[in-house]
Amino acid sequence: MILLKLKSGALQLTLFISIIIAVLLMGFVLLVHSHKRFQVQTDFILETTQNAQKGIEHALLHSIRLKDTVAIPLEEPSFKTLEIHRDFWGIFERVTSVSKIKTNQFRKVALIGAKSKDQNRTALYLQDTRKPLVVVGRTKIEGVVFLPKQGVKAGTISGHSYTGSQLLYGSTQQSSTLPPLATDIVDQIESIESHVSEISNTQFITIESGKAYNNSFFDPLQIHFSTTNVILNEVQLTGHIVVQSKTKITVLASAVLKDIVLIAPEIEIGNNVISNFQAFASKRMSVGNSVQLNYPSALILNKNQVENLPNTTGTKEKPSIEIGKSSVVKGVVVYQGNDPPNNYKTQIELQETAILIGELYCNQNTELKGTVYGTVFAKNFIANQFGSIYQNHIYNGKINVHPLPKEYVGLLFKNSKKEVLKWLY
Repeated sequence: MILLKLKSGALQLTLFISIIIAVLLMGFVLLVHSHKRFQVQTDFILETTQNAQKGIEHALLHSIRLKDTVAIPLEEPSFKTLEIHRDFWGIFERVTSVSKIKTNQFRKVALIGAKSKDQNRTALYLQDTRKPLVVVGRTKIEGVVFLPKQGVKAGTISGHSYTGSQLLYGSTQQSSTLPPLATDIVDQIESIESHVSEISNTQFITIESGKAYNNSFFDPLQIHFSTTNVILNEVQLTGHIVVQSKTKITVLASAVLKDIVLIAPEIEIGNNVISNFQAFASKRMSVGNSVQLNYPSALILNKNQVENLPNTTGTKEKPSIEIGKSSVVKGVVVYQGNDPPNNYKTQIELQETAILIGELYCNQNTELKGTVYGTVFAKNFIANQFGSIYQNHIYNGKINVHPLPKEYVGLLFKNSKKEVLKWLY
């Protein structure tokens, strides 16, 4: 009887140990299987992210039709897809890359501009209008300079002569016409005011003072549209947002704007504003004193209408784009307009102590009294001094391309090499 009990107990113990071993083995198998599945899932997530980056890189190297979505072949199983879409955000290209692997999806949105040269960067490109460049006062130009055949000479304005030890501080080459902006960029500048007609009713918002508005670039555009003047005061606007007025937009120092777009015939940026945005005007744009517009900001004025009205007031007319004293703009300033005969008006004016870090492009008259750390593309310079107008003169203006960071990405010209300017959110 005792032997029987021992045999029975041993059998139970053996069965118990066997069950424990089976459970442990099953747990180990499940653990290995889960680990493999987790590893596969992790690999899929990493590959999805990498493919999205490949989509952006493809857009940098290949031509993609505007507002079109293109599937990029991956040479992989059918459950892996990659699509890219190209359009504009302001004056810069925007590329959206969407990568999918089974249930995993990853999206990247990038602003695209032109890559800077590593060496021999251009400080000034002055169109050949058969007139020499005349430098006066404390003017100083550093970097590669493209000049008309007539070259450069020192001049005098009301007894103020050129004070530099040499006329230019860099090598020179002969210019011709201004380098053309990319065709899509010009089309975007000329048509941006009309884009509101393409917007769905659900995308319109009403902006109120004292509130904050945020919109991701992965979400549909939001637009505040008004037929009357718009004053941005004590408001925060961030992201995929357009503010458009049929008359005028005024930005006050209490407003904080980030990455948005402003569109109006007239835009006034008040004193002490600190923001970054792109602004498009068709009549006039003024930047007050002590303003700081961070990179990548853009001030664009497209003037299709030729104005030949004489100045009967006897006073200096206000320029189309005016940047006030002690203001700093990091990005691009562009004037694109028709070619009126006998044009003695100022289209872009950079006042004393104003600084532009980036690029200035003007196919008419530029009055440079401040400093550009970057590149100036100008058809003609003008100096309004002591009651007189001096053609192709720079008075106390400075251009120096060397402090511009080599990582700077800016205006797209024809045949420019593209680079990511900023990752959007």
